[in-house]
Amino acid sequence: MGDLVTARLVLHPISGGEAERLAAGEPPRGARWAPGYPTPGDVAAAERFLRTLADTGDPHPFGNYEIRRREDGLAIGGAGYHGPADENGRVTIGYGLVPSARGRGYASEALRALLLFARAHGVTCVRGDADHDNTASQHVMTAAGMRPVGEDERVKYFEIAWTGPTTITGPRSQDLSGRSPVEDGP
Repeated sequence: MGDLVTARLVLHPISGGEAERLAAGEPPRGARWAPGYPTPGDVAAAERFLRTLADTGDPHPFGNYEIRRREDGLAIGGAGYHGPADENGRVTIGYGLVPSARGRGYASEALRALLLFARAHGVTCVRGDADHDNTASQHVMTAAGMRPVGEDERVKYFEIAWTGPTTITGPRSQDLSGRSPVEDGP
């Protein structure tokens, strides 16, 4: 499984070893982490990923991704699926950024890339949620085409659905930026 590349980001699929280091707060050799990374959400996602690896095996391509800026390779957050698609083709998604990277459209860019990727790999519905007071995340999801579908006392639920599966295959690294892939970029 290769990196997903957008105009400004590289979404790097996290391996088991990388998830162990994330959970321990220890950057791999040569890694560049923004101040505050990994966030508690990144640690929780890494731990969930490790449990999935132990219980059911590698969920990739529907695993976790580290969000890195293309310009400098700095890890600024994480995004990913909570596991492979269910029997109806549905996945749940989550994302988060360090505070210094928020407000620049990175979350929207990462979410759009993961939605495109899911659709291209036969997913029929992507779900997500955000706390009631997290209006920024709610805006990210609606801007990416997800719509509100309900709420409970804690969160609002969002989803995007497509009719009929569409599956494509492609190179190891998928460029979702609309530009030429970077050969030697971060």
